Order: sequence, then structure tokens, then C-alpha cells
Amino acid sequence: MSLKMQPVRLSPTEECLARLSATELLEGYRAGRFTPRDVVEEVIAALEAVNQSCNVVVTDMYEAARAEADRATAAWRAGEAKGALAGVPVTIKDLVYVAGVPAKGGAPMHEDFVPSVDAAVVSALRDAGAVLTCKTTTCESGYKLTADSPVSGITRNPWHLERTSGGSSGGAAAAVAAGCGPLAVGTDGVGSIRVPSSFCGVFGLKPTFGLVPRSPGFFPPSWASLAHTGPIARTVADAALLLGVIARPDARDPGNVPVEAGPFAASPALPSGLRFAFSPDLGYAAVDPEVRAAFGRAVETLRSLGAELVDDHPGLDPDILETVLKPIAFSEQAAAVAHCPPSALARSEPDYLRIVEQARRYSGIDYVAASHRRAQLRGRFLDLFNRVDVLVTPTVATTAFAAGTLGAGEIDGREVDSHLGWSPFTWPINLAGLPAASLPCGFDRDGLPIGLQVIVPWFKERLLLSVAAAFERAAPWAATWPALSA
Repeated sequence: MSLKMQPVRLSPTEECLARLSATELLEGYRAGRFTPRDVVEEVIAALEAVNQSCNVVVTDMYEAARAEADRATAAWRAGEAKGALAGVPVTIKDLVYVAGVPAKGGAPMHEDFVPSVDAAVVSALRDAGAVLTCKTTTCESGYKLTADSPVSGITRNPWHLERTSGGSSGGAAAAVAAGCGPLAVGTDGVGSIRVPSSFCGVFGLKPTFGLVPRSPGFFPPSWASLAHTGPIARTVADAALLLGVIARPDARDPGNVPVEAGPFAASPALPSGLRFAFSPDLGYAAVDPEVRAAFGRAVETLRSLGAELVDDHPGLDPDILETVLKPIAFSEQAAAVAHCPPSALARSEPDYLRIVEQARRYSGIDYVAASHRRAQLRGRFLDLFNRVDVLVTPTVATTAFAAGTLGAGEIDGREVDSHLGWSPFTWPINLAGLPAASLPCGFDRDGLPIGLQVIVPWFKERLLLSVAAAFERAAPWAATWPALSA
């Protein structure tokens, strides 16, 4: 029997509380149509059901969530609800610390680790009244772009159970895609928010580096100079709402930018006079023909919205994966376990150990040289954004591949690096620290989602959200669900 899931488009009368957006939940609370406890019960039921097929939950927080939902229910009934997310359920990626809850991070060596402090984003969510429901699956220490790990097993795609959800925020994206609540917190070191968002057909946003604090936690120095924390949601408005909560200064993260970002909106009106650069391959990447075709259609949608489009890109060197990203990313991964005896890594994945071993062959000179090339790469994006306002590319060069595998080794007849070569559009943006988002923009012949990546200059998240909201209004996706969610 095939495990392929066919899309389902639900009618407006088929209201399921676990599938409502965060903005719809807040409207319902205000109107008294349902309560946070009603919503959390349905979300927990959805998480339990979807987890059986997709494996999205590492550690549940259901009893604490019920208690928090009861408090939020009482506050709404008394007219005393406070916070931008009062009573709204949110999942947390397992790399992010929640005090008193295991933070395994997909790593056998952390299987018994329980932090005593909340990450800054978790503190912000609590202050906003959010209800935390569970920790979601990730790969070992976030090292790859799927959510499979020796700790939690294989995470599957709700659109097709034989395919991966992507990662490393794969449990987060799959849960949102399958209707297990509206919001998730993910992290992104080389594409770990945008890749699973593309594969699972949801909206994922990687903010400017440092806009959202990562500390305490996140197993430093792993991904120290590359990782971003950001929202995954079904709608642009929901992502804007969550970003407005978690984008606040915190001096405990040395990479955090001490600015008050303020609330974010998602106006669907595309600002006039915008100049868009578009590139289906950044001049060097192998791209699946169906992804290329969907990207072409998305570009035409932008043109219909009034965007001025030019075929342009930053002119990246084809060897940047080997000469820039790997010396930096792999060295930072290896540094995170440099203090560990071999016995601590005995149950680690062979691919993870190969990365650590490769990193040990890099010298300090290699790391500094790669950092210099990285600065040059950033300069190329700076030059591009002197010519245009926005850059759009595919999010990933392929759709979701087989679950339980590292990645695609060939695209359109060309051999690619099976670890990172099939996602050539995401990690250059991490190297540059730019904000970027993945928007659903179509499906392949197997019914698997395809993503459009929108990139803007540093700290231009409001522009990014406006572009995304305009595209969402022109080509809406939120009412289409995998059959698994129905």
C-alpha cells in the first residue's frame, strides 16, 4: 500500500480547533466561541495521532500545557488575558531549552540532560501567554537537514510517509503541516527552518542573524556563527505574530543584536516600486525540473503583483560549499564535542562522526581563511542589494526524498553532495546572516510541496513579511492540507 498522502482542501465549515491559525484562535477566545483548554485538548489529540505516523514529538509537556490552558481560560473569561499569544499553543524544537524538560537535541550524549533555565525565546513565549505543548524532533545536534536521530528515530512527511520531513526543525514543520497547532519555534544553521518548511508546505522564516536570541542553551559552540531561531507557521500573519514576541534583546547571547524590534505586521499590499532579482539556480546549482518550473510560475505571480523582475544573483563561487561553509560549519560542530571522550559519541550517527573527523583535519588557518571568504560573500550580497530590493530563489533544489536517508546525491542528472549539495539556496544565506523565508508555491507530480525562498537585506523583516503576505494572498496555501491531517 502506498504511503502517499493526497492533498485535502477543507471547507470553511469544517472547523477543527487544532487547525486554526493563531490569529483565528485569538479571535475565538475574544468572542467566547471556545477556550484555550478546548484548543489545547484538540492540539494534544492531534499531536498524539500524528506522532504515531510521522514521529514529531520527542518529549511531551501535555499536563503542564493543560494547566497553563486552564489559567489562560480563566483569564479570558475574567477579561484579564494578557500577552500577544495568550492561550495559543506553540511547539519547541528540542535544541531549545525549556527549564525542567529534557533537551536531548537528537544526541545520545544529551539523552539525560535536563536544563534548569529557559531559553530567551521560551521566556518570551511565557511572558506572551503562550502554551508550550511539546519538544519536537531534530537530528543529532542539528548537523543535517533532516530530523532523524539516534534518540528519536525517523521523522516522516505528512504529505507522503515514505519521504522525509526535512530538518533539522523537521518535527516542528511536520506538526504544523499536519494541523497540530498553529505555531512552532525552530532553529536554522544551514536551512533548518526553511528546508522542512519547503518540504512540508508551510511558512518558515529565518530572521537576521542575532535578531532573535539563542541563549541560554543551543549547545554552543555548535553552529555558533550560523544559527538563527525563528518561527514556523501556516500563515504569514501567524509568523509575524510569533516573531514579534521572540525578537527581543538578551545580553546572554553574545550574537544577539540589542535592538527593540517591536511588533511585526503582515500587510498583503506589495510596496510599490520594488525591484526583485530572481534566479532559479544562483548561476551554479543543480535544480530538479519540477522545482524549476514551480519557481518560474511563482516569479510570474510576483510579476502579476507589480514587481519589477530582473534575472540577477550575487555571483557566488561554485566551490563555496567546500571552501567556506564546511570549514566553518563542521569546525563549529566539532568544537561542540571537543571535550567529549570517544565513549560519549559511541551511539552517534556515522555521518555525524564523519563530519567531526573531517573538521579535525581543518586547521585554524583554514577556519580564518574561510571566514575571510565568507566576508567576501557577504559583500556580494551587499552589492546585489544595492541593485535590487529583494532576491527570490527556490528554497530547495529538490522535493522531499526518502525518509531515513541523508539527502539526495543526484539532481537532474548531476551528482551533488548528499549532505548539503541539494540545498544550495539556504546555507549561503546563513553565511551572510540575511533574513529569508520559505513560502509554499506548488507541488510536484507526487503531491509533495515546493518552496519559494524570499531574501531581503539585513533587518528588513517587515519588507520580507509584506512580500510574503502579498504572495500568500495571490496564491493561498493555508486551506490545503495533507490527508493525514483530515
